This record gives sequence, C-alpha cells and structure tokens, in this order.
Amino acid sequence: MPEAILKLNEQNEGAFVIMDGEEQLGEMVLSISGTELTVYHTEVSSKAEGQGLAKILLQAMVAYARAHQLKVVPLCPFVHAQFKRHPQEFEDIWVKAEGER
Repeated sequence: MPEAILKLNEQNEGAFVIMDGEEQLGEMVLSISGTELTVYHTEVSSKAEGQGLAKILLQAMVAYARAHQLKVVPLCPFVHAQFKRHPQEFEDIWVKAEGER
C-alpha cells in the first residue's frame, strides 16, 4: 500500500506526496497557517490513476489535520467534493465557505 509523506518548507507550504522510488505518483498541495490547513490541488500521475492514490492523500491529510487540531480549507476541487459528499466524516475539520452547510 503506497504511503503519503508530508513535505513542508519553512513557511509551512508543501504537499503530501506518494512516491514510487524516485518517481512522484501523486501530490496534494497545501499550506498551514495558524490553525488552518488549506488544500489547493490534488494530482495523480496518469499512469497511477484508478489506484485510489487521491483517497490515500486525502486520508493522510485528514489524519494530520486531526492530529494537529487544524481546520481544513478545501480549495482543491477534489477535496471539496469529498467533503460535500461525506459531510459527516469531515464535519469536525471542515472550514465551510460562506453560504455552505
């Protein structure tokens, strides 16, 4: 089972990445500021599509947010769609946009 690894720079910007040796198969780009973790973009390489890697990235990000008491701002369309599809799973960490329920 592939593992998502968090790589952050000094500004708390970076990504969860899934590697296959030297090759990056997937990434979830994010930044952390104060108590908010903002997710910008999720991408999986075309050769690794359909293997559930985006879900692994999502699970790693959610586990990290909960472990560090962070709230998630899902600017990434994939993450936002998952939050909307399963609101009860993410209610505790989801920072909703104005007008969202």
